[in-house]
Amino acid sequence: MQLHNTLTGTKQPFVPLDPQRVTMYVCGPTVYSYAHIGNARPAVVFDVLSRLLRRNYPQVVYVRNITDIDDKINAAAAKEGVDISVITNRYAAIYHDDMAALGVLPPDHAPRVTQHLPQIIQMIERLIENGHAYAAEGHVLFHTLSFKDYGQLSGRDEQSLMAGARIEVAPYKKHAGDFVLWKPSSADQPGWDSPWGRGRPGWHIECSAMAEALLGETIDIHGGGHDLIFPHHENEIAQSTCAHGGKPFARYWLHNGFLNVDSQKMSKSIGNVLLVHELLKHMPGEVIRLVLLTGHYRQPVDWNDEVVAEARKKLDRLYGALRELEDVQPAANVSAPEGFVRALEDDLNTPMALAELFELARAANKARDAAEKAQIKAQMLDAGQLLGLLQQNPAAWFSHAPAADDAPTAEQIEALLAERLRARQNRQWGESDRIRDDLKARGVLVEDGKDGQRWRYA
Repeated sequence: MQLHNTLTGTKQPFVPLDPQRVTMYVCGPTVYSYAHIGNARPAVVFDVLSRLLRRNYPQVVYVRNITDIDDKINAAAAKEGVDISVITNRYAAIYHDDMAALGVLPPDHAPRVTQHLPQIIQMIERLIENGHAYAAEGHVLFHTLSFKDYGQLSGRDEQSLMAGARIEVAPYKKHAGDFVLWKPSSADQPGWDSPWGRGRPGWHIECSAMAEALLGETIDIHGGGHDLIFPHHENEIAQSTCAHGGKPFARYWLHNGFLNVDSQKMSKSIGNVLLVHELLKHMPGEVIRLVLLTGHYRQPVDWNDEVVAEARKKLDRLYGALRELEDVQPAANVSAPEGFVRALEDDLNTPMALAELFELARAANKARDAAEKAQIKAQMLDAGQLLGLLQQNPAAWFSHAPAADDAPTAEQIEALLAERLRARQNRQWGESDRIRDDLKARGVLVEDGKDGQRWRYA
């Protein structure tokens, strides 16, 4: 397997530290509101990677955290007049449900910051003891000049590091680029006792402490969105490496590209932020997942109506091929084709893998031999499992109604098709055509085949 390592800027063979236990940490959501479609992309991308790793290694430990201490959470809780746990529990549950609707499997661990305050405090104490952090006016800060490799992940020089960090000017800092590990909490803010007074952790130290607690000092893969390279992941490297006596923190750094909407960056000011929770009311989660996998994970993906409609048509084709094989028992001990797996193992080349999957669908539609059909069906289902697609019955897929208010339900469609069948049996061809055309006008396509009538939403 080859993975593009942001740290080296090259694609490298993946060689885990321990082939018996592969470790992966991915930055998860800050749970103060609904997740938007950009938040879903890393969840889907690294879900595919975890599926692939589990196929190749006996044990994979995948951690995706929940950030439940944050100023945005504090603001949301204050607005509602509730404890922060009310906000975080609500939106963490919605996040997990939304990701499950996209076919994202649960990670092995979903740690919360509030569950790891002792580990966070201990790591900060170590950094102070070894001279990489200092306490000042109720704060504890990491001294960036103490780590000579600071900036290695983002490739930024000192000037651009300072410009990109949105530096808080504070008289208690030794260096303007030093970042907060612990900060004081006022009486009306959530806070926890510490050697430096009542306060709360800075954002970056949280992930370092949770990764250490669950995966060890050096992990195989650390993932997240491209926007986290600096300052978040840069700061994680600095504090973890220094807390662990110079040991590498993560051996492979993977970052997914941005998601744009109609070729524009998502922004509240533009008003184009798309929430997964709302999108799921209008389309199956599998459509969303396929859109996110259509482009290579390191490249930007553009979300628009045409891309969404095309994803639905592609899934219709794939499920249509499986529907033709409905009565075929998949061949035993048959895996996804070599070309498909090879594509995924080449830095998660999902576009190439999807092309291989559609070749299977074409072969399925042409197959006549029973053994060939059984093999193709097994290959399609296994390939789908690796991508998190094609995991439902074709009939269930084709019963997904579009969002239009006048779209008939599956029960209504079946009743109309029963009427159409009676009309055809009575040679009432005009009535048969009328029912078919009426359904088409309402977004339902009827197909007549050797096995009778079949329908799908357009």
